[in-house]
Order: sequence, then structure tokens, then C-alpha cells
Amino acid sequence: MSVEEPHAGVTSQKLNWLRAGVLGANDGIVSVASLVVGVAGATNDTSAIATAGTAALVGGAISMALGEYVSVSSQRDSERNLIAIERHELRDDPEGELDELAEMLQDRGISAATARVAAREMTEHDALAAHLEVELGLDQDDLVSPWHAAFSSAVAFTLGGLLPLAAMLLTGLEWRVGVTFVAVLMALALTGSVAAHIGGGPKGRAALRLVVGGALALVLTHAIGQALDTSGMV
Repeated sequence: MSVEEPHAGVTSQKLNWLRAGVLGANDGIVSVASLVVGVAGATNDTSAIATAGTAALVGGAISMALGEYVSVSSQRDSERNLIAIERHELRDDPEGELDELAEMLQDRGISAATARVAAREMTEHDALAAHLEVELGLDQDDLVSPWHAAFSSAVAFTLGGLLPLAAMLLTGLEWRVGVTFVAVLMALALTGSVAAHIGGGPKGRAALRLVVGGALALVLTHAIGQALDTSGMV
């Protein structure tokens, strides 16, 4: 059992990071694609599209990184605070904490006698680790990393955003908007399917939601770009 639990925890953590990466890539795809398609609706100037797309790519990656860093830092601070509180309670009321641990084990379906023995043995081995795991689902040696989260989000957003930017800049003038639409919708269908697979949900429904939402964003931004097109004005 002691071998399986850390393995399960590591697997769960990896899946969470993978899910966050997929969502970050999806944000990059939609954000950058919407901007470059909108700009392409207003002008045929490739340099203007490249400048806007690159700015969106860099700015979005930095924004994602900062947001994740702040969010995960807050989570880490909260986890550290909970660990400090649990350590304080164990020091001031060890018997009460032992009773609490036994009750929590009973709530999981273990008989009272067995729960008491298990709680005592777990306490003797590592009281703090036992309470953190059973009561709070925490591992003091495996807290979330804000730097890891920030870096992963920035990379995922960048990789996702590079797709529509490349599709727009590497395609001929008459085809680039259509090619970008197709590339983006295919990528959204893929990321939706992957996210659903990770979460155990229906792939088709998840992919459809992203495709419909992405298509709506592209159509609206392109229409706005065309409405703001002043190239024909004197």
C-alpha cells in the first residue's frame, strides 16, 4: 500500500499538469487566432498581422505565466498554512488528534478497533504525514510549484499560439484566412478530445464545444476587422 499511494499521487499530479497544459494551449490557439484573423479582416499588410500576432503571443504567454504564478503561489501559501496548523495541533493535543485520525479512518469504512490500531501505528510512524494525507489530502514534500506552473502555462500558450500565427503568415494572401480557420478548428477539436480523455469525459461533446466556440470567436473578430477596415477610405 505504501508503494501504491505515492505512485497514485504522482500520476494524479502529472494528469493535472497535462490538463493545465492542454487548456493553456487552447487559450493560445483561440487568443492568437482571434487577433490575427481580426487584423487580417482589416488589412492585407502581412507585417501588421505579424506584429499583432507576435505581440499577442508574447503578451499572452507572459500574462498566463503571471496568472498561474500568482494563483499557485496563493495555493502553496494556503497549503503551508494548513501544515503549520496541523503541526501546532499535534503538538498541543496529540491524544485528541489521535482520536480524530481514528474517527476519520472509521468514516472510510474501517472498524473502530482496526481504525484505532491503524491510527496509532500511523501516528508512531509519522503523525504529521498521516494527518495531512487522511485529513487534508496533502503531502508536505510534494507541494505545488508556482514556478513550474508559470513556465508550463507560458510554454503551452506559446505552442498553441504559434499554430494560427504560422498558418496566417505562411499561406498565400487569398487563402490564409481560410487555412487559419481550418487549422484552428482542427487543433481545437484535438485539444478538446485530449482534455476530455484526461478527465474521463465524452470526447465528442468536449471537442464540439471548443470547435463551436472557436468558430464563433473567429467569425466575430474577422467581421469586426472588416468593419474597421479603413484601407479604402481617403
